[in-house]
Amino acid sequence: MTPSQRGATGEVGAKPSAAPLWRLLQAAAGVVAAVVGGQSATAAISSVEGDLRPGAQALAFQALRQLGRAQALRHLLARRAPPPPADALLCTALALCWRDSEAPYEVFTLVDQCVEAAKRGFGTRAQANFINACLRRFLREREALVAATEQDAVAHWNHPRWWIERLKQDHPQKWQQILQANNMQPPMTLRVNARKSTVAQYLSRLQRAGVEATQVGEYGVILRWPVHVHDIPGFVAGEVSVQDAAAQLAAPLLLRALEPSRSSTQSALRILDACAAPGGKTAHLLELADADVTALDIAPERCRRIEDTLQRLGLQARVLAADAGQPAQWWDGRMFDAILLDAPCTASGIVRRHPDIRWLRRESDIEQLAALQARLLAALWPLLRPGGSLLYCTCSVFRAEGEVQAQTFVAHNTDALLRPAPGPLLPLTGAKHNGVQDNLEGDHDGFYYALLAKRAQDGASAQIP
Repeated sequence: MTPSQRGATGEVGAKPSAAPLWRLLQAAAGVVAAVVGGQSATAAISSVEGDLRPGAQALAFQALRQLGRAQALRHLLARRAPPPPADALLCTALALCWRDSEAPYEVFTLVDQCVEAAKRGFGTRAQANFINACLRRFLREREALVAATEQDAVAHWNHPRWWIERLKQDHPQKWQQILQANNMQPPMTLRVNARKSTVAQYLSRLQRAGVEATQVGEYGVILRWPVHVHDIPGFVAGEVSVQDAAAQLAAPLLLRALEPSRSSTQSALRILDACAAPGGKTAHLLELADADVTALDIAPERCRRIEDTLQRLGLQARVLAADAGQPAQWWDGRMFDAILLDAPCTASGIVRRHPDIRWLRRESDIEQLAALQARLLAALWPLLRPGGSLLYCTCSVFRAEGEVQAQTFVAHNTDALLRPAPGPLLPLTGAKHNGVQDNLEGDHDGFYYALLAKRAQDGASAQIP
């Protein structure tokens, strides 16, 4: 399968591009250079020409998943790095062709087209000649060069050294599997809109359309081969949404926690979805319950994404551009029955979907984000009615953002009870898709869930903090 056949999910299904490979390599190398320079791949990809974008993204994502290996090989070929554009092009080529079984094209074709990209992309022939010499030497000595990098942990695992050490500490029995999974292309998982269909009905529809899929969890299906989002049967009509299986647990977990304390005579549930963009969990709550939902996000442009998501699905919520940690600026004083806090985090659980994250994060980010998570928990807890539930979650595999955060909160809040929840979900490959809650080691993103119940107290009240 060629990169021009790949799309936004990692990345199959984009419309084929007629662009020559050397142009795709130039664009992909530009994305890699941007990431090495500290810019997100999403922002860099958005500036790529439209006809090049899908293929360039596929190549760039594959290169970023193997960037540690590529940089180690480049160091052996040229201990002094060339200027950033040439270095990015050379490392992109090395990342794509270091192993035949994973190369998107024949290795000799990749090398030839990379040299062509260098000839056309740089002002002088010197850099093109340098890249040509490095890649030709790599082809001659590939086996020995690859072997020489094997003892380098960053090259072997394609993650920063601090990240590897952190996973060893947090998951001593699973760290290798997590790193391996992070370097794999993720599946495309859909959530079936329970207001419009069932999983069984939708699987039948996919079968009639010739699309192979299997059920995952209660509301999800995994496509065997990802497709372009607008080619998904029923997507435009709001019958399904793209959402990872781990993320699909949030709405059911929160709603089921409320069932024992609710009666049919009570008014609609008041639910707060803090940090809600792009709106997937907000929508899932509304698909499953007739609830009064307030969806917050601090960025106005991200709130527009929430609104777009709800409009496509035919759902309604109160969407506010506000800081969840500053309730005095937006809260109306009425208690919430439930709060969903999908807190900002390192996103260490979704690096297979966003391979640039591992190269952009710094170890100090964990402590800073953990402090933000604690601040949000402290600010939102008083807004929850006694007897209500708060679901805290992060798409992280680092314990400081998961178990440690939840346990610390409970230890400092005597009215908080930690209820049963899936806890850490690890992105491990090779597991069958037979339901995430009963099989926590599945083909899904890394996630953490903590369900916090608020003890009912006589005369309990809340004030705006």
